[in-house]
Amino acid sequence: MIKVFLKKGREESLMRFHPWVFSGAIAEIKGSPSEGDVVAVYASDGSFMAFGHYQIGTIAIRILSYEEDVLMPDFWERRIRAAYLMREKVGLVGNPETDCYRLVHGEGDLLPGLVVDYYGGVCVLQAHSAGMFRARLRIAEALRKVYGDSLLAVYDKSSATVPFKAGLEPVDGYLYIRDGFSDKGFSVLENGHKFYVNWKEGQKTGFFLDQRENRALVGRYASGKNVLNLFCYTGGFSIYALAAGAEKVVSVDSSRRAVSSLGDNISLNGFNDGRHISVCADAMDYLKKIPENEYDLIVVDPPAFAKHRGALRNALRAYQRLNADAISKVAQGGLVFTFSCSQAVSREAFALAVFSAAAETGRAVRILDRMNQPSDHAVNIYHPEGEYLKGLLLYVE
Repeated sequence: MIKVFLKKGREESLMRFHPWVFSGAIAEIKGSPSEGDVVAVYASDGSFMAFGHYQIGTIAIRILSYEEDVLMPDFWERRIRAAYLMREKVGLVGNPETDCYRLVHGEGDLLPGLVVDYYGGVCVLQAHSAGMFRARLRIAEALRKVYGDSLLAVYDKSSATVPFKAGLEPVDGYLYIRDGFSDKGFSVLENGHKFYVNWKEGQKTGFFLDQRENRALVGRYASGKNVLNLFCYTGGFSIYALAAGAEKVVSVDSSRRAVSSLGDNISLNGFNDGRHISVCADAMDYLKKIPENEYDLIVVDPPAFAKHRGALRNALRAYQRLNADAISKVAQGGLVFTFSCSQAVSREAFALAVFSAAAETGRAVRILDRMNQPSDHAVNIYHPEGEYLKGLLLYVE
C-alpha cells in the first residue's frame, strides 16, 4: 500500500471529513502510485487518517473511507446499498409515478468521482476520476447484487468525464446487459410524465434528473399561461407545463438532436394539440428578439457557464445579461424561473447576478421561491461544494 504523509497543520480538513486532499498539503509519498491507485493517508505524526484514490492534479486524493473497510471485498456493494436505501427512504425506489433517479451522487454518497443514474431498470454510470473508472467492473457487479433480477443493464458512459491519463482508454459501452433487453425507444416515468432516455447519445447520462422537483413547481404555475422554455434540451419543463394546462409553450434549444427528442417526448405524452412550438436556435439570441409581454412564464435553465473558478467573472456577467433580458421581456405579473448549475457559482453570487439584472431593468421584482437540487442529489454536509444547482422563482411587476 502506497503511503501519503501530509504536512504539519494540513490535516485539519480531513479531521473535518472533507473528502479531498490537495496536492499542496502533501509532504511525502512513499512509493510510486499510479493514477487511480488506492493509497493510505497519514498525518504528519504518522497516525493513519484515511484511504483514497490517488490522482495527478490539484485534488491529489479523493477520500473513500476513514476506516479499513475500503480494502474489504464487499466495500462497493455496501456503499451502493447504502445509497439505494437512502433513495428508498425518500420514496424514490418503487415509486409507481417515478422510476428514474440518481443512485450515486459522488461525494454526497461517499463515493467521490462516481455518478450512477437509474432509469427504469438501467444503471448508467459516469466515472469522473481514474480510480472510479478502474473500479467500474466491481461497481457494476455491486449494482447487480443490490438490484438483483430487476436490473436490466449497466452502461458505462465515462469517455467524456474520466480525465485522460496514460493507460486509460475509456470507451462507452455495456458492462452488463440482461438477455432480451433492448434500449431502442426506452422511456421512463417522472411524476407520471413520460420521457425517452438515450444514454448513448444524450447529454450527461441521458436526462437531467436534478430538475425533477423544479419541473413540478413549474407545473403548479403554468395553467393558462404562455410559457417560454429556454435551453429546453428534451423538453422536461415543457412537458410539465403542457400537462398543467398551459395555453402555449415555446421550447428553444440550439441542438437539433435535442429538439428532435423533444418532439418525440411531446408525442409520447399525447400533446400534439397545437399548443407547443419547437425552435432550434440560440436561446440567448432568441430571447433578445422576442417582443415584450408575450410570455407569462419564462424558464431560464442554461448549461454551466462556469466549469471552473477561472471562468467565474465571465459566467456572472453572462447570468446577469441573460436574466436582465428575461426580466425585461416577461409580461406584467409574470414569472421567471431562473437557474444556475455551475458549481463554481455560489448561491450568493448567483442571487447577486440576478439582483443586478433586475436593477438594470428597473422593474419591481420579488423572490417567491428558492430552488435547489432534489434529495437524490444529496450534499455531504462536510463537502458543501456538492450543492451545485440553485434557482430563483421571480415575480415581475
